[in-house]
This record gives sequence, structure tokens and C-alpha cells, in this order.
Amino acid sequence: MAEETITLEVTRYRPGHDREPRLQAFQVPYRKDWVVLDALNYIKDCVDGTLAYRWSCRMGVCASCGKMVNGVTKLTCAAFLRDSRPGPIRVEPLANFPVVRDLVISLDDFMEKLRRVKPWIIREKEKPVAEGEYLQTPAQLDLYKQFSMCINCMLCYAACPVYGLHPAFIGPAAIALGYRYNLDSRDEGYRLRQPILAEAVGVWECTFVGECSVVCPKGVDPAAAIQRSKVAGTKDWFLSFLLPWGGRQKAEKR
Repeated sequence: MAEETITLEVTRYRPGHDREPRLQAFQVPYRKDWVVLDALNYIKDCVDGTLAYRWSCRMGVCASCGKMVNGVTKLTCAAFLRDSRPGPIRVEPLANFPVVRDLVISLDDFMEKLRRVKPWIIREKEKPVAEGEYLQTPAQLDLYKQFSMCINCMLCYAACPVYGLHPAFIGPAAIALGYRYNLDSRDEGYRLRQPILAEAVGVWECTFVGECSVVCPKGVDPAAAIQRSKVAGTKDWFLSFLLPWGGRQKAEKR
């Protein structure tokens, strides 16, 4: 009995050699427990070793295997072949990013935006180690926990029509992570971080399409982080008129 197969149509592109991306079809064995990443690995190992793509953990954690699968942003380690049967399955690089080669995109723009929002705890003054760790209540943890689940897979950028039209937009994941640290009771970096989130290419660029939250494989809600940051920015603006600087600081501390 002939082995069952399924067709993958995979983007091939080598800048400097190819004038534009093209699709190449591959026949791969069909296994009901295989995901698209398994099929790509089969092509790499058994058919064409020149195929370029990123992957690492194969467990939905490393965030490196995101691709467009039949036009939808997915982690290929979680996209089963059986869900696209009988095929063909089209595998393309994440939309809205420059392509380095085949399915590999450039991360430079996202990394620069991630750095800008300062996604780390900022302290005005660290207390001595002898005084122990910074404690939080379960309620304080709950405030930001869902936003801390972001794995930087960038599926939300590929699904965001605003980022596609205006690449200067800081974007969903970076804003969600900046907002996450603004909510952290251990953090004192709001004054450094919030103006970046509230700038013209920050939260106000978002038109609340909401696809960023729909495609997130970890259930993070970047759209909510963006809208709540808009509220915070508006509140800051009003307070700047109503309160002297010192009074405004005290109001934010409460």
C-alpha cells in the first residue's frame, strides 16, 4: 500500500539571487500526529537541505517557528497537518517583515522596538540585598500576569494591519510588555516608559482591530494593553493641567 502523502507549498527566496519569492511544492509523508514543523524538518533532512527556517524548542515556548500557514499566523510546532488535510498546505514567512531567506524573517525592527519600551524592572533605588526580596501579593501578580506570558513570537505583528501599513508603529507585543512592567508593583519606571507608549507611533496608532489578541498562541490580550495604555496616557494629560508636578507624582503613587 502506497504511503499517504501531503503537499507543502513553501516559500523560497534568496535576496540577491531571486528577483522575488516563489513557491516550491514538496511531497511529504502524512502522519496524523505530525505538525507543519515536522514536515519542514522532513524536507530539510530528506529532500532539500538548503531550505532555511527557524525553530528550536518544538513545544510552543521558544517562539521561533512562527509562519504563515495557509495565510494564517501560527506556530508551526502547533499546526497539525491533519487540520489542513487533504492540502496543499502553503507555508510562508510571517507577513509584514523583511525576508532574509526562504522562511527566515529579519528580527531587527522588533528587537529595536522591544528595547525602546524598556521591558524590565526599573528601580529608582535598589534596597540592600540583606533586606530581602521584593514581595507581591497574589492580587498584585494577577494585575500583570497574563501580559507576562508573551513569548515574543511576533504573530501579532504579522496579523496587525496597522503595522503592515505603518511599520513605525511600536506594535502589539512591545506595548503589551511595556504595559506589563507599568503594572508591576516592584517597578518604578512608569515615567520613563509611559511617554514612549503614548507617543504618536505608540498606542494612538492602533485602530483596535484586535487581531493581535485573536492570534496570540498564549492567550495574551495586547489589544487590551493598548487600550488601557490609552486611558493611562489620557489621565496623565489631564493631570498635567490639573495638578502641579509634585501633586501629580503623589497622585500616581496612590
